[in-house]
Order: sequence, then structure tokens, then C-alpha cells
Amino acid sequence: MSAPRISTVMWPMQSWPEAGELWRRAEELGFHHAWVYDHLAWRGTTPWYDAYTTMAAAAAVTSRIRLGTLVTSPNFRHPVPAAHAIRTIDHVSGGRLTVGIGAGGTSRRSDAGVLGGADWTPRERADRFAEWVGLLDRVLRDPETTAEGAFYTARDVLSGPGCVQRPRVPFVIAGDGPRGMRLAARYGSGWVTSAHGDGAEPFGTVRERLARLGDACEAEGGAPAERILLTGFNGEPWLASAEAFADLAGRYADLGITEIALHWPRPGTPWDADMKVFEEIAAQGR
Repeated sequence: MSAPRISTVMWPMQSWPEAGELWRRAEELGFHHAWVYDHLAWRGTTPWYDAYTTMAAAAAVTSRIRLGTLVTSPNFRHPVPAAHAIRTIDHVSGGRLTVGIGAGGTSRRSDAGVLGGADWTPRERADRFAEWVGLLDRVLRDPETTAEGAFYTARDVLSGPGCVQRPRVPFVIAGDGPRGMRLAARYGSGWVTSAHGDGAEPFGTVRERLARLGDACEAEGGAPAERILLTGFNGEPWLASAEAFADLAGRYADLGITEIALHWPRPGTPWDADMKVFEEIAAQGR
């Protein structure tokens, strides 16, 4: 099994141009992706800047690193304007954009409920997720789209000239349940998970999820090539040392994980780390 690619998750908390310097540094360090969370806020934290605007700016000051969301959700975005922004950033970046998509969280301190209205039930959240992904796929692929769904509508949406990447910008789908995994198999070039699982042992959690993903792929007749592990939520010592990282990355690679996403060190938080160690780890992926 080949070593997984190493990527980082950026915090959209710095004003420009300081933020631009960090995105350029991520590229210099050799990360495969620089991901950014797509929320209106992070657990009530401010400032918290817009993910899509940030990626457009980052695309203009970088030239090699891939950019992406972990993850865009239906909580506060409609698929039609989201597709418009995605095509724009794909062109600005020269085809370096990946769109991570998830069902959206339930925390009202982030983005659930910020726009008002009743809370979505788990069933409605899953239904919205499936419809959102399907419509986004159509709008990015087809030159013209009209659709009347249960939750989202598109009327005479013109999409020319389309994306730089063909047939569209790649999707990576976050979903640990059966429906999310089937969406990943149907629409995704990649699948995203974490090793967090209600107190369960992290390695076993990911192994079990990968087995269920295999079942979903068999049912759908598709297979996302990339399997991305988002780290930093269960106490595993990913950033304790370069050796600790290499050990963990090797174990997860043996399971089939192809990309490891590490948070950019953030002092005073659970994502703090020695920057020298972080840079040593990034060098392993070059």
C-alpha cells in the first residue's frame, strides 16, 4: 500500500494579506490539498471568513496546491449559486478545486438554524443532502438545467462554458451512514471520514466504516478512488512527532486511507502543535 498524501485544513480566521501568506506557506510545504471548513461560524468563534471567497483569493496567490472545502453543506447554501461559485474558483485556480460535501451539522453555534426555520429531522437532513448533491452534479455537468425537487429548484440554469476539470469539479463526500456512503459511491471521486465514533477505538471505527463503504460501492456500482481521513478529533497523536505521524499514517494506509488531513497548528486550542514538527511531517509527503 502506497503512503497516503498529506494535506492540511486551514482556519479562515486571519484577515488578508496574512491569510494569503499562510496559504502560500501551505503550498511551499508541499501539501496535496489545503482544505477549509465551510461554516458561517465555528462554535461561535469570530472572525470566521467565508470559505468560497477565501478559496478564490487563495487560488490567485498559489499555483500548485489543490484547494477544497471540508465540507460544503445544505445548511445555508443552495446548489445553484454554489455551482456558480465552484465554476468560478475552478477557472481562477486553473482546475485545482475539489469540493467536499456533507449533510451539515446540527450546532446552532455554527450554521444550523442561522437562517431561521424549524430544525431539520435526521430524515429531512439526509433527504436534503441527497437532493443537494444530485442537483449540484447536474448543474456542473449539463449546459442547461431545470429541476423541481422537494427542497431545491433550478430553472433554465445556463452553465457554459462549464468547469476546467471535466466532466466537472471532483466531489469528495463526507458520510458515515448508509445513504451518505451510497452518495459517495454514486457521485464522489473521494470519501471523507474521521476516526471519531462515540468513544469507540479510532482504528477499528475507520476499518468498520471502510468495510461498509465497500458494500455501498458494490450496491451502487461505483468506487471513490480517494479515501480521506480528517484527523484531530479523538486524541490520536498525529502531530506529536514526525515518527508518531508516520506510524499512524502507515496503519491507516494499510486499511486503504489515501489522504491524511491535518489541521494547521492553532495555538491555545486542541489543534496546537510544534510548527517544526508540522513542517517535518509535511516533508514526508513531498
